Amino acid sequence: MSRFRSDPAETVLNEGMFRCGAFTLSDLLVVVAIISALSAVVVPSVFSVRGRTRLSQCSANLGQVSRAILMYADENQKTFPIQNPSPPTGVWWWYKEQVKRYAGLQGKSSPDDKRFACPSDRGYEESVPFWRSARFDYGSYCFNGVNMPGVPNIAGKDAGSIRDPQRTLLVMEWTAHAPLSWHKSKTGNENSPFYSDAESVVAFVDGHVKPTKIYYDGMNPAYTREPIAGYEYKYGPE
Repeated sequence: MSRFRSDPAETVLNEGMFRCGAFTLSDLLVVVAIISALSAVVVPSVFSVRGRTRLSQCSANLGQVSRAILMYADENQKTFPIQNPSPPTGVWWWYKEQVKRYAGLQGKSSPDDKRFACPSDRGYEESVPFWRSARFDYGSYCFNGVNMPGVPNIAGKDAGSIRDPQRTLLVMEWTAHAPLSWHKSKTGNENSPFYSDAESVVAFVDGHVKPTKIYYDGMNPAYTREPIAGYEYKYGPE
């Protein structure tokens, strides 16, 4: 009979192993809580890093576009792009056809022109980003050349005549026209309503690029008039 008697030490060991191997509801709740806490920290961090990366890429692209416009002006009697009768549409987006070779692009414009694309571009009325739209000549950025009656702009102006180049806009994200923001949006993925102090990445006539708050008076699109005092930009050459 002694051969079948359990060893007390072995019994204790087996019971300990059983207790260690058991996974209770309380244990599960603890694990879930830990995972949730980690997700609350990690997920926003991932999106934050992704957002900063997109902003950095957008700024770099806009910097190249601004240099292309300045190079164009330098080789065209110091004159910025002006309305081209063919196609008979706004120079503020078809400027691309005049300056793109200075950005290293040849041939017909297409969605492959990534130097004119902001990775955060979500478009406006269409279901595609501006840089994927033929209507907007496959570009996320518009030139400060809205040459409509009464609208301040620098289309066709002599680059040397700009009195305040460090504050005068040269080229900008389309959102600056509204204004909205692709990078720090207060409307999520919605393109309305417009709101004041929305940040857009813009380039100035002196060549520097930065996210800038855009003024909105609550009624008129931002590009139709100069901002009130206290803003870091202006549209007109004076």
